[in-house]
Formats: sequence, structure tokens, C-alpha cells
Amino acid sequence: MGELIEHSGVVERTERGAVHVRITSWSACGSCKARQACGLAEAQEKVVVVATPEAASFAVGDAVSVGVRRSAGMRAVVLAYVGALAVLMAVLVAAIAGMGWSEGAGALAAIAGVGVYYFVLWLFRAKIEHTIQFTITKI
Repeated sequence: MGELIEHSGVVERTERGAVHVRITSWSACGSCKARQACGLAEAQEKVVVVATPEAASFAVGDAVSVGVRRSAGMRAVVLAYVGALAVLMAVLVAAIAGMGWSEGAGALAAIAGVGVYYFVLWLFRAKIEHTIQFTITKI
């Protein structure tokens, strides 16, 4: 099936069919022993909504583990970053080399292209959410 990537968190609230879990996401240097000395480590709290038919069995304050398959995480990275970079470069090259636009106009067109790309992702968010499913277990 694929390797599972897990984060621990705390149940913030529950509703019919879904559990809202607060997790702390660390930057790349968040686990470094010298992070207090350099001050570059960042921690962000995020709320993840986990759709589950067992939502009623979780209570506010429960310690839980939230997981996602590595392949689903990679798919999200490709959609969010690699796709946007591909659109940016394609529009930039097409505008400057293909249509002979100035570099400034090409850059503006490329940024607009990325905006359209993210808008299309937003339109298809419900379909994308079904491909990236979280699991939840009590700790």
C-alpha cells in the first residue's frame, strides 16, 4: 500500500463524520539540537480535518496520530509546487521566445498563468481531497 507518514496531535473538535486535529509542523531544522541558539527554527500549528466514520469515538483533547500515505503526500507536492513551476516556465518561455514579448511582460504573463493554475486546482479541490486521505488513531 505504501509507507505511512504520521504526526501526533490533539483533537480540537469533532463533528459528524470528521475530526479536527491540531498538529505542530516543524521547519526542516525544527529537530536540530542547536535550534535555540540560532533562532531559525519555526513551528506552525495547523488544523487537519480527518474524515472518518468513527468521529463520534473521539473527544476534544484526545491525543491522536494522523497519517497520510507517502504517495499521497508526493502527489500533493507535485500538484502544489512542481505543477506551478512547470506552468510558470512554460508560459515564460512561450511568451518571451515564442511570441517575442519583453521579459517584463513575459514575467507578468507567467505569474498570471500560475494564478490561473492555482484557481483551477481550487475548482477541483473536492476531487483532489478524495485522493489524499488521512488516517487517525488514538495514542
